[in-house]
Amino acid sequence: MSSNPSPSPSWRYLRDRDVQHAALVTVLALLLSAGLVWLGYLIHVCRVAARSPLAPPRRMVALVFGRRLERDAPEHDYRQRLRRALALAEQQQTGHLLLLGGCSGGQRSEAAAGQAWLRQHGLPGTVRLELEQDSVDSLENLRHARRLLLAEAGNAGLPPVALVTSRYHLARCLLLARRLGFDSTPVAAEPAMPRHRRYLGLLLVEASYLMWTDLGLRWAQLIGHRRMRARIS
Repeated sequence: MSSNPSPSPSWRYLRDRDVQHAALVTVLALLLSAGLVWLGYLIHVCRVAARSPLAPPRRMVALVFGRRLERDAPEHDYRQRLRRALALAEQQQTGHLLLLGGCSGGQRSEAAAGQAWLRQHGLPGTVRLELEQDSVDSLENLRHARRLLLAEAGNAGLPPVALVTSRYHLARCLLLARRLGFDSTPVAAEPAMPRHRRYLGLLLVEASYLMWTDLGLRWAQLIGHRRMRARIS
């Protein structure tokens, strides 16, 4: 999957005891704070969404997050991410695009659909295009990208990366990327922050995901729960 905030791909995690543990801690924090903790995460998600740039500060590898396909083709949000990646390539702000996303119910992966779209829209032939097609969510996107980049870099370590995705999704991607050891910069897909009801709903959902992930990690560190901490490492 990738970044689609639809709940369906996430249900598989609810059978996991560590995820249930983190969810319980999150619910308790939410209740004890009368919702103020969640409000803080929402403000953070909105701030990152509104302030993220349209290009990295220097030439970087661009990690482009996929999204659930519609009839095996990129839908609206994914097309915006691909347009931003194409602009970075055309402006020579990246020479290496890594498309992230496995199969999300169709006949081909999100990464493969993104590759086809970029080829159809004139991606410069000098840009290296690489696919990561094994992931089902944002965390796996980044884990598999790290594995691929480390295998290529060897002793040089991870290169700096630009995280190309929708504005509502950037705060969560930044948290996960930094936890996994990336030197990462957010790059927004949309030219400006959309202001409509659907987008507000996406921001609300992302704030909940971010709170769940971050509070679970903080709690695991506080109690010394190694297995929970290792879930995002």
